[in-house]
Amino acid sequence: MSSPISAAETTAPEGDAPRDFIRQIVRDDLASGKHVEIHTRFPPEPNGYLHIGHAKAICLSFGIAREFGGWCNLRLDDTNPGKEDPEFVQGIKDDVHWLGFDWHELRHASDYFEVFYQAALKLIRDGLAYVDDLSADELRAYRGTLTEPGRNSPYRERSVAENLDLFQRMRAGEFGDGEKTLRAKIDMAAGNMNLRDPALYRIRKVAHQNTGEAWPIYPMYDIAHALSDAMEGITHSLCTLEFEDHRPLYDWCVDHVDLPHHPELWQSVVAAGLTAKPAKPRQIEFSRLNLTYCITSKRKLAQLVHEGFVDGWDDPRMSTLRGLRRRGFTPAGLKLLIERVGISKQNSVIDYAILENAVREDLDAHAPRRMAVLDPLKLVIGNLPQGHAETIVFPNHPKDESFGTREIPLSRELWIEREDFAEVPPKGFKRLVPGGEVRLRGVGIVKCDEVLKDAAGNVVELHATLDPASRAGLPGADRKVKGTIHWVDATHAVAAEVRLYDRLFNVPAPDAEDDGQPWTAHVDPASKRIVRGWVEPAAADCAPEQHFQFERTGYFVADRIDHTPGKPVFNRVVTLRDTWAKRA
Repeated sequence: MSSPISAAETTAPEGDAPRDFIRQIVRDDLASGKHVEIHTRFPPEPNGYLHIGHAKAICLSFGIAREFGGWCNLRLDDTNPGKEDPEFVQGIKDDVHWLGFDWHELRHASDYFEVFYQAALKLIRDGLAYVDDLSADELRAYRGTLTEPGRNSPYRERSVAENLDLFQRMRAGEFGDGEKTLRAKIDMAAGNMNLRDPALYRIRKVAHQNTGEAWPIYPMYDIAHALSDAMEGITHSLCTLEFEDHRPLYDWCVDHVDLPHHPELWQSVVAAGLTAKPAKPRQIEFSRLNLTYCITSKRKLAQLVHEGFVDGWDDPRMSTLRGLRRRGFTPAGLKLLIERVGISKQNSVIDYAILENAVREDLDAHAPRRMAVLDPLKLVIGNLPQGHAETIVFPNHPKDESFGTREIPLSRELWIEREDFAEVPPKGFKRLVPGGEVRLRGVGIVKCDEVLKDAAGNVVELHATLDPASRAGLPGADRKVKGTIHWVDATHAVAAEVRLYDRLFNVPAPDAEDDGQPWTAHVDPASKRIVRGWVEPAAADCAPEQHFQFERTGYFVADRIDHTPGKPVFNRVVTLRDTWAKRA
């Protein structure tokens, strides 16, 4: 595995326009007149929820189309029935919209099943495809290895008439699963294994989510993907690096079907509802987005869900986009990460801290401030009278006056963080101690006069005196003390459930599986803690997915599912500072 790239090694791109090799190709193609408009697509398979790696592909394909005044299709690659689900289709659409993009056309590979079938018939007539009877095990044996060429199938020289007959009978449902396969006739000695007579069609008698029982045969990804791009008029087909070795087969399918020069094929394209002119797309590969402390394998993400390591696909610790959204990560933060990492052809692993820092930067600028106490200890201000009530005006954002202000109630009984008091303070402790002073944020300076304990010796309540001369606007307000702490009013504060989320795994490469343990052994049981805290009224009275900075604590979001103003639920997005750097 590559060495992780740290936060210190990344820099923001210069200028407003992103610069990378793909965008330069696009600029050159426009300047040369090769294309007058840029068409891209994002083609996920709806067999699971999208994860953070897909965010890079979405931002690149949709972003380039937007930047250059073109368009991007959303295409569901639904050629693998049995693993695909309408729930995943809806999830994909929701995630694309959440990231701030919309598609030119919503297409499905299944829209083109008739086109693929007609294209396969053309390849057979041209002597470029044949029906093979070899079993899956036999196919592997005939395929050869990276160092040894493959062998021709004994069925490779069937006549065109026989192949047409067999393929049409495959289409009619005459044969069972695995009995026959349509293969391209290319070169069994090719150095690129993908060109050794690859499968184009297989028999699968499984109902399809869109076409039902209409098709007992389904195209393989390579031909379906290539021809879909060509039919939709895609100019630049952007893929991750694992498809680089598939590019010769991609080009072979596009060139040998040759849609623009075969009107009989194009009639079926028009029947599929396409309006763009066919194109010869260019496939360009780029590196995936790989992060430390993160897993993006759909199989392993499903295992986390099904074996109960997480609370579902939208668990805020998951790397799925729906999980990141529920955690409170923002589209702007994800885009900032992608900009900083850049687009390249070199695989690398990005430090998860870069993502967290990008989200912090976005929320620091855009999240209003609120006060919350997560581990409460009561503080009674003895020199305020019983029934005392006042309001204090606080800015909603210390760096941006446009956020306005809010009023926070103050009475004689407050909640402060338990960690802001120490009966026996450690060296360098600058908060409240017996007989010591501290500034209450926005109120004034208080002195701890008395410490009350329960029968077990636990501190349960503090009594203090407020220096009236230290109130805001008075001459003593500038008197210096070592510490300032936050608080909420015990009379008016609202009880809240606060979910303290952290990285799901406790090692940088959880799926390396080189330490003798199953990868699930690296799930951190402390990655989720639930506490009962108190928040100021202005924090509780908010809509789901509203972000805040809880002062001195971290960035939080009102949970998009469980939160209501009457029973607030907040998820920690990120801490105020990187707490993992100290662990490294």
